[in-house]
Amino acid sequence: MATTADIRNGLVINFNNDLFQVIEFQHVKPGKGAAFVRTKIRSLTSGKVLDNTFNSGVAIYPVRVERRSFQYLYKDETGYNFMDNETFDQISIPEKLVTAADLMKEGQVVEVLINTENDTPLTCELPSFVELVVTYAEPGIKGDTANNPRKAIEVETGARIMVPMFIEEGEKLRIDTRTYDYVERVK
Repeated sequence: MATTADIRNGLVINFNNDLFQVIEFQHVKPGKGAAFVRTKIRSLTSGKVLDNTFNSGVAIYPVRVERRSFQYLYKDETGYNFMDNETFDQISIPEKLVTAADLMKEGQVVEVLINTENDTPLTCELPSFVELVVTYAEPGIKGDTANNPRKAIEVETGARIMVPMFIEEGEKLRIDTRTYDYVERVK
């Protein structure tokens, strides 16, 4: 058992008979009244994101989880299939529990959160940045440079991303998996 003082990003807690992961939190001490913690938590079973406020000092129930490296193999009707890099065991994770799945390509190494109490996979997280090749990009319009114009492109995994006008087909880009933002071209 822990208190709200132990809340941090990435913490998995048992809340309302479900497992939730803390995405964001903020300790608030108003000038009048008791302190509280404002959180944004994501359900690890349904993927829904909730805004919740905990009063300061309230008991929370953390769940022991372990992060393991897995390699993405393929997608089928059961979900996404991964292989443990150490034991070569394969697991399947439902599509709703994989964040930024459309940025994941075969062979990509990801981190999977495993519930240590029953060895079940909870969620899959990509690295913060991935490098992908542009497969489709409309040509930029010459002279259209006012106000930082952007265009939609498609990368090798099928994801659509907004990028600056100078990006062309065949270029390799670094993409932020948390926000789907273009970061830079990769040589």
